[in-house]
Amino acid sequence: MLRKEVIVKDIDKKYEHPLAEIVQIASQYKSEILLEYDKYHINAKSIMGIIAFNPSEGMNVTIAADGNDENEAVEALEKFLVCE
Repeated sequence: MLRKEVIVKDIDKKYEHPLAEIVQIASQYKSEILLEYDKYHINAKSIMGIIAFNPSEGMNVTIAADGNDENEAVEALEKFLVCE
């Protein structure tokens, strides 16, 4: 399992539909991917979970992935969440 902590930038200003895009990115990978904040552990491939989670600017989020493509999955979500 790979874990990476990131601080979310203002994804609402950079992307047109950021919550849907998170799910689209996560769904490209076979690994299990979770976004963790405080006591919450959200499946990054679940649109309902991401909507409820609503990552926003300044949140300190941990991206956790487990699987054969975990490195690529974490890197892709990190780039998206920090607006690179």
